[in-house]
Amino acid sequence: MCADTTEAHGHPSDDVAEVCVGVVVALEEPLASEITGWRLSFGDAMAAVIPAHITLVTTTPALGWADTTAHVREVARTQCPFTVTLRGTESFRPVSPVVYLKVEDGYQDCVDLHGKLQAGPLARDLPFDYHPHITVAHDISEEGMDEAQEKLKDFRAEFTVSSMGLYEHDSSGVWQLKEELEFGGATDARDTTGTD
Repeated sequence: MCADTTEAHGHPSDDVAEVCVGVVVALEEPLASEITGWRLSFGDAMAAVIPAHITLVTTTPALGWADTTAHVREVARTQCPFTVTLRGTESFRPVSPVVYLKVEDGYQDCVDLHGKLQAGPLARDLPFDYHPHITVAHDISEEGMDEAQEKLKDFRAEFTVSSMGLYEHDSSGVWQLKEELEFGGATDARDTTGTD
């Protein structure tokens, strides 16, 4: 369980207290608003408070804010940008009441990035295998989820992922963006002097 670790100014209270973090890829405009609009149209009120995103690290307790941020920064420093293509819908039903947009191109990039992040201070056993996706309906009526899955079955979009956001779950229960981390591995790190 993630405990309250924030002071009045919203900073982690100390470096040995437990913090609750998440790491996500936020979608740029106008794609983010388009997906949010669809989600709202299906009756999912959470779309108004949860922007469209791909989760890389779900709600994870960690001891030590400095260690956590250093770890996430190092992963970002070595990560190269990659392209994500969204194609159609799937559902986690009946296990979980979720309809989502499928990540096609970029799927393995997300899985690999998740694996690097969910290590060190963020290491923990997860109840399910990681599956990158973008939620378009969650915990609404079966009819609403059926509608979402049908209406967006031909949905297509492509975008470049070049950063990720580090979030803290604060004492009020709100996710606060603490740092947007640009990927630093944009250039080929191999020897370019002409030797093998």
